[in-house]
Amino acid sequence: MSHPGHGHGHSHNLSEIPAVLSPIARWIVIVSLAVIGIGVVAGAVVLWPSNSDHAIPMQFRSADGGSIRAVDGQVVGQVRADCLNPLAGTAQDSAQFQIEGVTDLGPCIQSTVRIDSGDDEGRYTLLEVPTNRAQSGTEPGASTQSRGSPDQPQAGQPTLNTGDKLRLSVVPGPDGTPRYTFFDFNRTVPTLVWAFLFVAAITLVAAWRGFRSIIGLAFAFLVLGVFTLPAILDGESPVAVAVVSSAAILFVVLYLAHGVSLRTSSALLGTLMSLMLAGLLSWLAIDTMHLTGLSGDQTTNLQVYQGSISISGLLLAGFIIGTLGVLNDVTITQASAAFELAAAGESTRLGTFRAAMRVGRDHIASTVYTLVFAYAGSALPLLLLFSVAQQPFGSLITTDAVAVELARSFVGGIAIALSVPLTTVIAAALARPAGRARAAVAPTPAAPARTATRPETNRTTEARTTQAAPDTGRRRVRDHGTQQIEPVERPSSVVSTGRHAKIEDD
Repeated sequence: MSHPGHGHGHSHNLSEIPAVLSPIARWIVIVSLAVIGIGVVAGAVVLWPSNSDHAIPMQFRSADGGSIRAVDGQVVGQVRADCLNPLAGTAQDSAQFQIEGVTDLGPCIQSTVRIDSGDDEGRYTLLEVPTNRAQSGTEPGASTQSRGSPDQPQAGQPTLNTGDKLRLSVVPGPDGTPRYTFFDFNRTVPTLVWAFLFVAAITLVAAWRGFRSIIGLAFAFLVLGVFTLPAILDGESPVAVAVVSSAAILFVVLYLAHGVSLRTSSALLGTLMSLMLAGLLSWLAIDTMHLTGLSGDQTTNLQVYQGSISISGLLLAGFIIGTLGVLNDVTITQASAAFELAAAGESTRLGTFRAAMRVGRDHIASTVYTLVFAYAGSALPLLLLFSVAQQPFGSLITTDAVAVELARSFVGGIAIALSVPLTTVIAAALARPAGRARAAVAPTPAAPARTATRPETNRTTEARTTQAAPDTGRRRVRDHGTQQIEPVERPSSVVSTGRHAKIEDD
């Protein structure tokens, strides 16, 4: 039975659902995040590293058994000459070295380097880099040099130019005096420049929120360096450490960058739940595809260095941490879309969910491309080697090195697809649709000469009368004994909207 002032008998009960749902959803999210936060703190306390000293791996030891010592240097001159110069690596006061066989077609590149730090600061040393001309190519199995490459450094040798800033490793010579060899390029200044440009671009475009995201990124690296890596080296479970680290990073990064709000909380809860799903999917992928992670030299060296570390667990931890960024991107976008759509005029939470899912589908498509191409780009050298391996395509893509990257892509894509509806449901439950509130408080417009036609049986037509001029061309009609003004010169069209009708002027 209809109630006065309502379109039908059940409208009163349905209108109370949003008012009841929002507080319940709010408290569910708050309590869930509080429980997870307490668990993260407890996990960090239990897994906190002991900060004990660890032996230096063999590949990072110097000749005296300690860590590699490096000093700064800069290339100040180069010549082409014969190889095996006995002065290579020694330090002297003058930049003039005795070099024999100087010629434009010399098999070695002799680079004079000024030492800019360390005990021999201000002195000079000589670096010798062999080119492809130094290879005779006459021994069995020698490779034939490609055309145009004889003057290039041999594979694995650096390409040095005058003015390059270097890092030189210091090793003791046979007579006890220090010898200098190429260690790496000095990238301090270029790295700082690019870091400044990165921070400036993010801050200029995203303003204060962008700067807060940079602070959150610094916190993430702090967690990895202070907690994650030392805890794994202490022999703790890599999976447990990765889960605690990821959750701690998400709590700080999301609230710091986007502020403490229900919108951010919905994205955080969606990300944490999606992260758990990604962990489960990663475990299933590693187990069913029999991934070992031993195809990389770094993993093999780590296993030799400390056999107590679970390589499969380390691989799973890498999967979990690797999905952090892409899940964070998707979930915060979905939460923002749901809240903005609700504020823009969506009348129901179901309508908000459907509209946000349309945005999410587009986001899934673009993010999956980003994820797959990022992994493909990182594995490009390996793919090039496999392209000339003369092996069946099916055999190549199922090797451990390629299968690991494929599994990362598969797990990441599935986690992205599942995180979109999961986060959208949470955000839509927390958001308050503005369309319903506007409809509840909007006054009834006094539009003359308009009537609403209702399809219910035994309906009565409400009459609205206006004072008409003698020559307005309007006529009076009777409908079930009720007067009604009907315009003649401007016909109106009736548009059905569910159980009611809406009058629209042409």
